[in-house]
Amino acid sequence: MDPDFPAWLRTTHLLNFVLIGMLLRSGWEILASLPRLWWSNDSAPGKEWLKFTRRELPREEGVYTSLMDERSAHPVFTLPGKKNIGLGRHWHGLSATLWLLNGLVYSVLLFATGLWQRIIPTSWDVFPEAWESLRVYFSFEAPGIEHFQPYDALQMLAYTFVIFILTPFLVLTGIAMAPAVRSRFPWYVKFWGGHQGARSLHFIAMVLMTLFIIMHVGLVFLVHPEYNLPHMVFGVTDTSRYAQAFAVSILTIVAVFAFWIALSYLTLADRPRSHRFLVGVTEPIRKLAFGWMKPRMSRQNTYTEKDISEFHWTNGLPPTQDESPEWLEYRDNDDWEGWRLEVRDNLNDRSVELSLDDLRRLPKAEYIAIHTCMQGWSATSKWAGVRLKDLLEHALGPRPEGANYVMVTSHGLAQEMVDHRPREPFYAVLDMQMVQEEDTVLAYERNGKPLEIHLGAPARLRVESNHGYKMVKWVKSIEWIDDYAKYGDGRGGTREDGAMQAFNGRI
Repeated sequence: MDPDFPAWLRTTHLLNFVLIGMLLRSGWEILASLPRLWWSNDSAPGKEWLKFTRRELPREEGVYTSLMDERSAHPVFTLPGKKNIGLGRHWHGLSATLWLLNGLVYSVLLFATGLWQRIIPTSWDVFPEAWESLRVYFSFEAPGIEHFQPYDALQMLAYTFVIFILTPFLVLTGIAMAPAVRSRFPWYVKFWGGHQGARSLHFIAMVLMTLFIIMHVGLVFLVHPEYNLPHMVFGVTDTSRYAQAFAVSILTIVAVFAFWIALSYLTLADRPRSHRFLVGVTEPIRKLAFGWMKPRMSRQNTYTEKDISEFHWTNGLPPTQDESPEWLEYRDNDDWEGWRLEVRDNLNDRSVELSLDDLRRLPKAEYIAIHTCMQGWSATSKWAGVRLKDLLEHALGPRPEGANYVMVTSHGLAQEMVDHRPREPFYAVLDMQMVQEEDTVLAYERNGKPLEIHLGAPARLRVESNHGYKMVKWVKSIEWIDDYAKYGDGRGGTREDGAMQAFNGRI
């Protein structure tokens, strides 16, 4: 056996191939939900630096939702495909976690065994030698086998870059897109150019990783495969086993591709079952990694009024006559006269109604924050309103015994239902941690003016530690409940029910 290719190295290498494929394919599913990339945080139509759609967007706010821009990707190419961003995000999180754990094992063993010396250059001579190798490749020839000990200089530079630079870059830009990170460490997100800067840089790193994998696998079969394949498959230098190693390699690649595609179709075969499984395995990871982060947008000074966006996307259009004739009546009155917010204690069957003026008389919370949608767009605004915990205390007093969650319901209906049944009122459920956060606010102003119609007037929910699908617009009622399993499809919100999102929207 060749000591340069021990079993642990070959095993982690194969696992890396499987997991990076899952990671890339689920990432492509996420990108398909909003096939546009920006550098500016307002994500304004016409400002994209790259898009994967021919659709032209209107420049007017509030007439076009991001769900209308969603593309349906084939399950052969994405995980899981067919407009399933929620399940795609779950797979992305699980794949990223397993990929990082596998990479950690690989890195520890690499340094523990001393094999790092064959990957990380220890002499400046590697650069001129790598240049010579590159010239040989550009001439469509291969460097002599004597240059591979076991890797040539160009391979060493490529592996060092991918393992120790590109991979951490992917991780660092990835976590910069998490609302929990954004609301706790806004300076970190701004360092990457904001949410859209991190998203674009993450995409560029993904392209580089994809190109590396294609070239890496291709060169294994094109440059001295009689040595490469026995090394990789059996860990031996015996070139007489080349044919056997070639057959095993091809069969393994076919099996991995089949596994990737089967994973998509198995996920789509029973979406609720897939949701239960994926949430079950990813929620502990989510809580461990991000659950401790408390938002502090109201106390930050990283984002100022100079950062406020000129354009703000939306998901969902204002209620129509069929959805809520009473909301339309209130909208047409001066300053929403007649509108009332119902605040209920469902456990003790009592309720209070509050007017917009009642909300304005409560202590006012105001801050500048970036709104992010799980599809990818973002916008920076100055929000003002009343903290949810203050509102509940004012309306109903202390938290009722047995109340574990707060449910917020909209005058508007869901854009679409997962099983095409009649649309139901949009709702979201918050756990006690979200309710108690200083930056969970029922907002009635944006940028110093009354809240716009298309963004949720007269009042909308803001939960800065979470993605936008928790932030109900056109709020009708706020209720203490004991268990969200009794409402909707029992997953804790309209987007959790229909789009299979996670109840915990911190990443």
